Amino acid sequence: MIKHLRIVEDNRASSSIRFANYIIDLIVLIIINTILSFASILIYSYTSISFFYFYNNGGLLWEFFTGNLVSFIYYFLWEKYSNGRTVGKYVTNTRTISIDGNDVTTQQVLYRTLSRIVPFDALSFLGGGNGWHDSWSDTRVINVRNYLAEKQAKDDINSLGTKENL
Repeated sequence: MIKHLRIVEDNRASSSIRFANYIIDLIVLIIINTILSFASILIYSYTSISFFYFYNNGGLLWEFFTGNLVSFIYYFLWEKYSNGRTVGKYVTNTRTISIDGNDVTTQQVLYRTLSRIVPFDALSFLGGGNGWHDSWSDTRVINVRNYLAEKQAKDDINSLGTKENL
């Protein structure tokens, strides 16, 4: 069982910041999908491989599948290899961490990313609480500057009275 730290909850990013993260990441995903669509058109025109035609003309179910696949890859790779951050989180200076204050694990990133496939998950944090992908993965999105300042203050208080090594 993961220990739930109060400092993590106290420094959660606001709903408006979370919404900004969502919008920025959505714009990045639209750009990625546009690039993939143009690339598939070019590849199809040169190779006539039907998959690349189907990528742009596969219908609603195909668009849902490819959109979720690209989204899954985007969120998983960014949060796994950039220490709990996406492009939106870099812009807003927020980060995903575990509720125990540690970096997110691969399993937590996987749960967060899979949870995003659930309809309306993207807006589940607007009610003032944690989003579904936060609750289901035992993670929180925090304001990095506030979190680090409070953590440093607590560390300074805890080190009072200890002898310094010179």
